[in-house]
Amino acid sequence: METMIDVQNLRKTFGSFVAVSNISFQLKRGEVLGFLGPNGAGKSTAMKMITGFLTPTDGQVSICGHDVTDEPIKVKAALGYLPEGAPTYGDMTPNSFLEFIAEIRGYKGEEKQKRVQQAVATTNLESVLHKPIETLSKGFKRRVGLAQAILHDPDVLILDEPTDGLDPNQKHEVRALLQSMAKDKAIIISTHILEEVEAVCTRAMIISRGELLFDGTPQELEAQSKVRNAVSLVLESGDTKEVSRKLEQLNQVASVQTQKRDDTVKYTIIPKDGKSIVKDLAHLCRSENWTVDEMHVEPVKLDEVFRSITTSESQEVRT
Repeated sequence: METMIDVQNLRKTFGSFVAVSNISFQLKRGEVLGFLGPNGAGKSTAMKMITGFLTPTDGQVSICGHDVTDEPIKVKAALGYLPEGAPTYGDMTPNSFLEFIAEIRGYKGEEKQKRVQQAVATTNLESVLHKPIETLSKGFKRRVGLAQAILHDPDVLILDEPTDGLDPNQKHEVRALLQSMAKDKAIIISTHILEEVEAVCTRAMIISRGELLFDGTPQELEAQSKVRNAVSLVLESGDTKEVSRKLEQLNQVASVQTQKRDDTVKYTIIPKDGKSIVKDLAHLCRSENWTVDEMHVEPVKLDEVFRSITTSESQEVRT
């Protein structure tokens, strides 16, 4: 696949403060990268450098083969950027603002109107098209910002919190839109919403304190979980200690946690190294004639993985 974004040793300092430290990666056409990190991690600073709105202290960035520093006009023609806060002109309407953006992009006449109408339809702005932007809700303002980013159908999209302020239905619409565009573009999404990574992204990166801590697929991110493939087993009340002892004797079981309920006990069984233990547990339940009310593999909670990675004392890159 064609490389659309090439970032090499990107670094930004403000005095003695290091905002971004030697980040390198490539993004190809068809990839959607979820850019993750706690507040103040350096995400927005990195995105501003990648889009050419902030000059790096060190390092190089190219978009579609064009150097961000040496060829800024060609770079901005190749990308759509939704910055944090989606700045617009509050006294304009979405229609007049998008026409303004289209003219800046070089469109005139029928082509300009076609581009505006397509962006409006794609982001469902028809109901507020002629209302002043300053009177719109945060969600609609965000959609106006997204509309200007996609108006010229760029090869590269860089979106800072694209679903910020949207209700669940609107978030679903934006995610579906990104999925529909993904095969033809390279897309970076900065987000705090980990379910967005699962829903949209083919790749995830985590930075903290300006350093890259993880770069891999969402599945590889899940694999970082210390409780991956943990199983919840709910049995009728009985000898809890004896049941726990037998569960812990299984070769691939690392630990067992118990939670007593009214007439049942919930056992949370943590496997060693994230191994699958469902078959072994099912065999043990049958051999012991335990009455099973419920048994399922616990879904991995990416927020726990995120906390584990970003609060680790180690700052080594994890891949």
